[in-house]
This record gives sequence, C-alpha cells and structure tokens, in this order.
Amino acid sequence: MNTKEKVARKMKNMQGYVDFLREQITDEEKLSNNYLLKSAIERNLQLAIESALDIGEVIISSENLEKPEDYRDIIITLGKEGIIPEEFARRFSEAAKLRNILVHMYTKVDPSVISQILKNNLDDFDDYARYIARYLDKR
Repeated sequence: MNTKEKVARKMKNMQGYVDFLREQITDEEKLSNNYLLKSAIERNLQLAIESALDIGEVIISSENLEKPEDYRDIIITLGKEGIIPEEFARRFSEAAKLRNILVHMYTKVDPSVISQILKNNLDDFDDYARYIARYLDKR
C-alpha cells in the first residue's frame, strides 16, 4: 500500500469519527449528566486525534523526515516542513495534549472543555485533511 492509500484510509476513518462528533454537539450540562454520551464523545475524539497523528506519522516516515519525539511533535514537524501551515500546526498540535489526557486520564476531562471543542474545533480536522490532501497532490 502506498502513502496516498494509507493516508486516504486513515482520513476516511478520521472523517467518520468527526462526523459522529458533529452529530453530538451538546452542552456541558448534558455531558455532565450523561456518562454514556460523554464516554462515546471522548472515545471518538481520541480516535479522530489519533487518526490525524497516524496520518502525520505516515507522511513523516515516507518523506524520511526527522522522527518526532512525541505526538505533539508530529504536527509541529508537518508545519516546519511546510506540509501544513505553521500557525495551524501550532494550534492543532494542542490536540495531542488532549489525546494524552483522554488516553491516560491524567485528570478528569472537564465537560466544558469537550463541549467547547465540539462547538469550536471540529473544523480543524477538515482543514488538516485539506492541507494533507493538497500536499499529497503536489508530490
């Protein structure tokens, strides 16, 4: 499987998770009172972020770029290399921090944070996919 095929498969998965999240846009009170909904949203958010990171890893590997030290560095590296805009990379790299919180449960995830992400940040995944597709079309 070549790089474009790998990325396309991962993008399709990412889009599915984001589509689910868009259907769930809800307020913080509803998230606080509905454990099942909150859990489903957190899991799909985690998977969307991991898909984005996987896409970055595939590209970094295929381009023989410097291996990132952590998840955040995957996105930062894509920005430094001009694969995605640097400003976007700085902002979107925050998703890696959220991924770590969701996976390792360092702290209880605040429903207000999740609610704000659902309302304000899901388009970042679309932008990311668009930047990646544009890059792959050029190479």
